[in-house]
Amino acid sequence: MLILRNPMQVAIALVFVMVFLSGIYGLLGIHFIAAFQVLIYVGAIMVFMLYIIMLLNVRDSSFIERYSKIIPYALILAVGLIVLFFYIILTSAEIPNVTSSISNTFSVSEFSKIFLSEYWFEFILVAILLLFAIVAAISILKTNSNDAESDTNMAKTKETIDG
Repeated sequence: MLILRNPMQVAIALVFVMVFLSGIYGLLGIHFIAAFQVLIYVGAIMVFMLYIIMLLNVRDSSFIERYSKIIPYALILAVGLIVLFFYIILTSAEIPNVTSSISNTFSVSEFSKIFLSEYWFEFILVAILLLFAIVAAISILKTNSNDAESDTNMAKTKETIDG
């Protein structure tokens, strides 16, 4: 996603990342969260993002280049993270057993009780941020269409003056 220039290609790459993340959840045995990952993020959020990208009608000439100019920095960061990852793995003598404190049963009622009692504020905050993103995209679209209309009107005025 970091090296692509076209917004639509970046959005499609993000869809694949979300699907692969749901696959990781499935491999961990948390099938309910994997299904939610696909349904909510891939199915709903990415549809909104793709709709906003199409609504903005991006026709910038900088998208002609296939890859971004930040590739060398991204590669340096990736190599640094891989080195850090292996350093942590090789230097850690004992990995604590996290699964012993987590119960093996998972039910929708437990999830909904915890979600609605502890994480309701974050859920509402994300919903409001998505609403602001949609309103901002629409206002940018209106501003760009007004600029295009004023450019067209100026060109017509110039033609009448010259003609």
